[in-house]
Amino acid sequence: MAPLPTAPPTALAPVIPPAPLPTLVSRAQRWAEDNHRLILLGCAVLAASGAGYYIYSTSSSRPPPPSSSASSGSAKSGKKRSKKKKSKTGNDDDGPILEEIIPLISEVKEEVKEVKEEKEEEEVKEEVKKELENAHLADIPDETTLAGMTNTEKNKLGATLKDRGNKLYSKRDFIKAVECYTKAIEVSVRKDAVFYSNRAACYTNFNPPEYDKCVADCDEALKLDPVYVKALKRRATALENLGRDEEAVRDFTATTIIERFQDDMAAASVERCLKKLAQKKAQEMLRTREPKLPSPTFISSYLAAFRPHPKVELPFNASQGDQTLLLAFDALGAADYSHAVSFVNEAIEQGISWKEGQAEAYNLRGTFKFLIGDSEGAKEDLEKSLDLMPTFVQSWVKIASVHMELGDAASAFGDFEAAIRHNADDPDIYYHRGQVYFIMGEFDKAIADYNKSTSLDDTFIFTHVQSAVAQYKLGNVAQSMAAFRRILKQFPDRGEPSNYYGELLLDQQKFDESISRFDRSLELDKDKNPRNVLPLVNKALAVFQFKQDLAQAEALCTEALNIDPDCDVAVATLAQLSLQQGNLDEAIKWFEKSAKLARTEGEMVNAITYEHASRAQKEFLKNYPELGTRLSQLATTM
Repeated sequence: MAPLPTAPPTALAPVIPPAPLPTLVSRAQRWAEDNHRLILLGCAVLAASGAGYYIYSTSSSRPPPPSSSASSGSAKSGKKRSKKKKSKTGNDDDGPILEEIIPLISEVKEEVKEVKEEKEEEEVKEEVKKELENAHLADIPDETTLAGMTNTEKNKLGATLKDRGNKLYSKRDFIKAVECYTKAIEVSVRKDAVFYSNRAACYTNFNPPEYDKCVADCDEALKLDPVYVKALKRRATALENLGRDEEAVRDFTATTIIERFQDDMAAASVERCLKKLAQKKAQEMLRTREPKLPSPTFISSYLAAFRPHPKVELPFNASQGDQTLLLAFDALGAADYSHAVSFVNEAIEQGISWKEGQAEAYNLRGTFKFLIGDSEGAKEDLEKSLDLMPTFVQSWVKIASVHMELGDAASAFGDFEAAIRHNADDPDIYYHRGQVYFIMGEFDKAIADYNKSTSLDDTFIFTHVQSAVAQYKLGNVAQSMAAFRRILKQFPDRGEPSNYYGELLLDQQKFDESISRFDRSLELDKDKNPRNVLPLVNKALAVFQFKQDLAQAEALCTEALNIDPDCDVAVATLAQLSLQQGNLDEAIKWFEKSAKLARTEGEMVNAITYEHASRAQKEFLKNYPELGTRLSQLATTM
C-alpha cells in the first residue's frame, strides 16, 4: 500500500511554518507532483470495497453500448462454416460423410437466405440513397408517403439522411447537415445516438456556436448510449464554453475513466476545468469570508521560527495605547492569539507614544495579517514598521517572507541584504534566507546559511534540524541521520527533533522506529501550550502505511482535531483516509473544511480541486454503477 497523500499546500509553505522538510507537508507535495494526473483523475475513483486508488487495467475491456446505437449501419451476422479435416477413407473424424452433408446443406441454405436478404436490403438502401443524393430535403417523401412506409424503410431512410448529413458536414455545410440529421431523427423509428451527436457537432461549428443546442443533443445521445464517448466529449466541451465548469469536469472525468486514462487530451481537459473551477470558487470565497487566524499549531510554529527578542518596555508616562500594546504582547506570550490581534489593533487606534513601540505594533499586526493570508496588508504594516525603525531586522526578515508569498523573490533577497547591512550578526536573517534557498531547491546554499546562523547562535533548534533535512534532500542520508542523532542529544527535552526524525524514518519506511519517535515527541510536549498535534498526524500516516489500520489512523487525526480543531493537515489527512475507505461523501466534507481553513488562495485552490475531483468521481459511480463493479477489480497503481 502506498503512502497516504494529503492535499499539498502552496510551494511557499516552508517559509511560513516551522516544520523542516521533508515534513508531512513536503511529503504530500512530493506525492502530488509525482501523481498529479492520478490525483485529479483517479484519486476518488474508488472500488465498492474502498480499497484505494484505482485506474483501469489494460486487460479490461469496455462494455458494449446498447444495441440501439452500437453502430450507424446494419450489423452482419458474419457466420462461418466450420471446416473439418477429412480422413483418407472419406470420413471425417466425427462420422460418415452423410451425417456431415445434411447439416452442411442446411447451413448453406441459411447462408444463401441471409445473403439474399442482405442484397435486397442493400439494393433498397441504394435506391433511396440515389434518389436523395442530389435532392433537396423538399424532395423527401411527404407525410402521406412516409406513413405508408414500413419501419424498416423508415430506418433505412434515416440512415441515408444521416449519411447525407455526414457528407454535408465534411463539406462544412453545417446548416444543411443539421437539416439532414433533424429529418433523420424525425423519420427513423429506431432512434440512433449518432444522429444526435452528429447534429451536436454541427451546432458547435455554427458562427456563433450554439452550445446550448449541442448540450441538449448530447443529452439525448447519452440517454440512448450512456457510454458514447464522442457525445460525452462534445457535451463537456460545450459545457466548458458555457462556463459550466463543474459539469464539464463531470463529463471529461467520465470520458477519461471509460477510455482507461488513455486519452491525454481528456485528462488535460479535466485539469484545465478543475483549475478554472477551483480558482473561481477560491476567489469568491476570499471575497466573502471573514478574516480568520489559522490554527494555533500553525501560528505557534511560525512564531517559533524567530528567536525571541526582549519584551517592549513602556516609556515613563505611558499612554493608554502603550498600555494596550503591552497587553497584546502578554496575550501573545500566553498563546492567546485572538486577544493579541484585538489588543494590537486597539493600541494602534488609541495611539502609541514612542517610535519603537509603534514599529513593534506594526510588526505584530503585519505578522497577523500575513498569517491570515492578507499579504498586501502585511506588506503595508511591515513597511510602516521599517519606516519608523529601519534597523528592525525582524521586520526585514518578515517582509522578505511576504515578498516570497507574493512571488517576488528578487525583493525578498533584497530585504535580506538590507537586514544584513543593519545587523550582520543577527542569526535569524540567515536561517530564513536558508529557508528560501531550500524552497528553491538550492540546498547547498541553504546549508551554508543554516550553518552561518548556527555559528552565531547554536541554541536555536530549527537551524540544526533544517540543516540535517537539507542534507537528506541532497541524498546524504547517513550524514543527515547522524546529524539528527546529535540533535536529539543536544536537545533532549524538546519534542520537535523526535517528530522530525520520525518523519525521516517514515520516509525510509522504518515504521516501528518512526512510531516510537512520534510517541516520544508527544510525551515530551504533552504540557506544551499550545500542544503540537503534528506528531499525532504523522503517527496516523505511519500506522496506516505500516498496518493499513484505517481506524487507528482516523482516531489519531480526530484526536489532533480535538486539541486543535483548525489543524489543516489533520483535516487533509482525514479527507484522504475517507477516500481510502471509499467514503466519498465524508472525503468531500473534509475537503470543504480544508478549503475553509486555507490561509492563501493557492492552498484554497488545491483543496477545492480535490473536492471537485472527488465530486466528479462520485457522479461517475452514480451514473455508471455497472462500471463500479469493474473498478473494484482493478489493481491499485501505488
